[in-house]
Amino acid sequence: MSAETFPVSTQTCAHRTAAALREAERAGQRGGFVRLREEAALSQARAVDRQRAEGVHAGRLQGAPLAHKDMFFRAGELSECGSRILAGHRASHTATVLRRLDAAGAIDLGALHMAEFAMSPTGFNAHLGHGRNAWSDAHVSGGSSSGSGTAVALGLVAGALGSDTGGSVRIPAAVNGVTGMKPTQHAISMQGVMPLSPSLDCVGVLARTAQDAASMLQAIWDADAVDPHCLAAGTRDFERSIERPLTRDDIVAVPAFDDDGAPVSDEVRATVLRVADALASCGATICKVEMPDLREAGALATLVLGAEAASIHAKWLRECRGDYGEQVLRRLERGLLYPATRYVDALRLRARSMAQFVERYLGGAHALLLPALPYAVPTIEETLKGDAGEIERRFGDFSYWTRGINYLGLPGMSVPAGKSGNGMPVGVQLVGRPWSEDVLLRLAHQLQRRTDWHLPSILSHPRAV
Repeated sequence: MSAETFPVSTQTCAHRTAAALREAERAGQRGGFVRLREEAALSQARAVDRQRAEGVHAGRLQGAPLAHKDMFFRAGELSECGSRILAGHRASHTATVLRRLDAAGAIDLGALHMAEFAMSPTGFNAHLGHGRNAWSDAHVSGGSSSGSGTAVALGLVAGALGSDTGGSVRIPAAVNGVTGMKPTQHAISMQGVMPLSPSLDCVGVLARTAQDAASMLQAIWDADAVDPHCLAAGTRDFERSIERPLTRDDIVAVPAFDDDGAPVSDEVRATVLRVADALASCGATICKVEMPDLREAGALATLVLGAEAASIHAKWLRECRGDYGEQVLRRLERGLLYPATRYVDALRLRARSMAQFVERYLGGAHALLLPALPYAVPTIEETLKGDAGEIERRFGDFSYWTRGINYLGLPGMSVPAGKSGNGMPVGVQLVGRPWSEDVLLRLAHQLQRRTDWHLPSILSHPRAV
């Protein structure tokens, strides 16, 4: 990974891993961790040291300290998915993405906080408590990959895996000031990952930089014989492709931001336009397009998620209904009420909706620049005001700019864009055509080479552990 987040050192990998484990233990839940793998991580580190001593290349991520959302299964180890229902659950197999990171020489430090069964955009968890924002205990951490955003932002790990069904990688990346990539639908194997909505679920990566995200994505990218839904084939050279400078042939579409009722604050609108100017200064061509309408795609995503999640949880809903948190239970039971015809129609419309969206809003452009969130990072208290209906509507607004992208199956990437007026990080989102991860990573990397928005002074911040 890049020297910015994982510097070359004369210390052994075992020594650095031990130090990282101590920092993670000291941080505890404030650092996003729910469980550490002390002995297993040190064993991995010693294996890397042995390979180096023997002159064997230990992989592109050799010695990089990582940790992952607590829904990636590892044989014999706990995987509780932020829930009471799976408390004490030990997996019988290891997720493909974890095996690939192991093979690349990465060190898995442990499991990270997440929303219960990945069902909250804010990081709320009725059993574990709220996720902790890296910058402020009072503000939301983003969800559902809450701990992944926090641990990366605090520098406790160089990167983390998350899952993204409606924004669960991009939202915590944005609110914690880090980089988050959701790839094309079905690009990355979901084998060994707790599902929420298989038609929408994506494995994604969070890292401090686009360069590090490229390294992680490259390590986990390939077909998987045990996951027939995984469509990626062969390796991709993301690490090399991002280095090519931008030119006027690289076209980025930016919304006109007319008043069409889409949730977006003046501050966020100004942030998107500021990033557009920065991309232009990097050499890209900026073109204006009409304001994208994500309302229908978002509504269809909600329907698909509700129906599929209710199906996955049907047995538990019958046998241990009382073990769910109230918010999660309400959303799951609502999914039982969707007519099968509406669900089938939502799936049938996906391909056409994606093609229409790409034609209308990208046109001749290579990427579309959008908000990641509609407004500045809210406090936890602000997200819990009002009755259940008000909270649900607020959740809908919070993920407005990300949820529909999952329904369309497009790759999306959250990139840090400085601070908002409340002192919290603000992010923007790059959306591309199917299989254009290399384009998004290159745009983000070239932007980060010329700006410092991705390098906040988090370690000098009072919240830092």
